[in-house]
Amino acid sequence: MIWILWLTAVLCVVYYIIIAVYSGLATSFSLIWLFIAALCMILTGGWEAYIRHKDKVPLWVPVSVVTMCCTGILVFAVVEILVFTGVAAGDTSNLDYVIVLGAKVKETGITKSLKKRLDKAVEYVDKNPGTILVLSGARGEDEPVAEAEAMRDYLVYNGVREEQLILETRSHSTVENIAYSRVAIEEDQAKKKARRLNSPGIVVPGAFEEVPDKPIRVGVLTSDFHVFRAQQIAKKWGIPDIYGISCGSDPVLFIHFCVRECAAILKDKLVGNM
Repeated sequence: MIWILWLTAVLCVVYYIIIAVYSGLATSFSLIWLFIAALCMILTGGWEAYIRHKDKVPLWVPVSVVTMCCTGILVFAVVEILVFTGVAAGDTSNLDYVIVLGAKVKETGITKSLKKRLDKAVEYVDKNPGTILVLSGARGEDEPVAEAEAMRDYLVYNGVREEQLILETRSHSTVENIAYSRVAIEEDQAKKKARRLNSPGIVVPGAFEEVPDKPIRVGVLTSDFHVFRAQQIAKKWGIPDIYGISCGSDPVLFIHFCVRECAAILKDKLVGNM
């Protein structure tokens, strides 16, 4: 038990250093790895003290600690299983709209995560030219331009028609991405309906009967670890039949993203976002 805890602590510190050097995430959620390392060291010291003074320590103390640790590991495992149910998607062809979620934009250009999402978007519209892409993401305080604008520039440069793109530049979180993108889709649908009403064409009386508008099909495109949460938020915020389209993520940061996503899912569930 002790050597497992020590090994875990060492691996967490090493991984923290790797991701800090690799992507400059030292001041963000990556500090969780130092926290886990410290926790493992505390548990190691506590276990050694319990072994030396077993007769003086009430049984409920080690039982409570082990129960909490096992519960935490179980919750993490269940959430991660749910996360990767979002990767296995059904038929996502010929969707009316696909919401492409933004990611950080640096002074030097788009990040690797955002590039993977955009490359997947290019691949998707090549196969489904009738789909409209909703590019979602505002400008952060440390970003040179809005994420949606950087996404548009990349997609247009790679051959996507600009009239095939809708920009949503107000959102700063996944919840806002979905909520404002839904508004953008509804506004686009209203414009299309108004154009149809203003240009009815020639109609022969009795030659047709009016039918209700066909339900639109909406998808959300994001990184593999992020699809499940995006879908659940969309269902909560008025897009019940949302299709998930996943792209790969950075292999070096993959474990970090999975841990961060677990925390984000628990938070969003707790505050009622999903």
